[in-house]
Amino acid sequence: MNSKIELKPYSKEDIYFFVKAVFSIILYFVLAYGMVVIFSSESISPSLQSAIIFYAILLLLAIFIRMGYYIGYLKGNAVKVTSAQFPDIAEIVSRQSELLELNKVPDVYIIQSGGLLNALTTNFFGTNYIVLFSEMVESAYEQDKKVLEFIIGHELGHIKHRHMLKRMLLLPSGIIPFLNAAYSRACEYTCDNIGYTLCPEGAKNGLLLMASGRLLFKNVNVPEFINQNQTEAGFWKWFAEKLSSHPNLTKRIARLKDHIKSAPVKPSAVLDPLPDDDYTRFMPRNIKDN
Repeated sequence: MNSKIELKPYSKEDIYFFVKAVFSIILYFVLAYGMVVIFSSESISPSLQSAIIFYAILLLLAIFIRMGYYIGYLKGNAVKVTSAQFPDIAEIVSRQSELLELNKVPDVYIIQSGGLLNALTTNFFGTNYIVLFSEMVESAYEQDKKVLEFIIGHELGHIKHRHMLKRMLLLPSGIIPFLNAAYSRACEYTCDNIGYTLCPEGAKNGLLLMASGRLLFKNVNVPEFINQNQTEAGFWKWFAEKLSSHPNLTKRIARLKDHIKSAPVKPSAVLDPLPDDDYTRFMPRNIKDN
């Protein structure tokens, strides 16, 4: 009996993607029309046209070099995860990539991060990379290995949903205030769902680790932390989140709290409908196929 995970993104991700796509298409059209006008107009001097082409190429080259530099830095300074180097982590990545039906297992690197507890995903010329910050990996080894599985699953979710490619293609919509951040937060919720489905045991501690650090996260009173959504409410808390690429951790944990003690998947191809106010209707489901 084979199993696969049916992925359904967090509802607002599709909404924000549609809005970004509409604005980006409009802006691409405006840009293309503007370029046609500039290069067909006799009032625009050839020197100005050449300058526009030169600076456009220069900008693209700068972006390319910056991305290439980062990947080159990883390859020369970070520790690449392989079957001979941290094989337990390599096994997690390979197993979860297979469950998500990725075409290729991404390259994974561990890098010293100056104490930061995080991970990230990037892409360069069609190759996906996951970067695990060493402090987070150390914490998982010392405290809870399931945390690492949840975080890796979260990062693989970005690859599965091609978030990096979508953001690049929809770059023009970044001129719309708050839209990029809103879309990014929705993507994070989607990837939390995926990480939770792949490793529910590591979800709570994985998020708490980023909130309180490697030594204190197991001592956090979770209900009290979640309650900060109400007790610490106010304009500046709201405003800070609207500018952030990630949702508040109090919200991310609150979305999981009702499911921590229950199975994240249902072994049936027929799923019962969930109430409208139950966020888990957006969770990926584990479908068993005979």
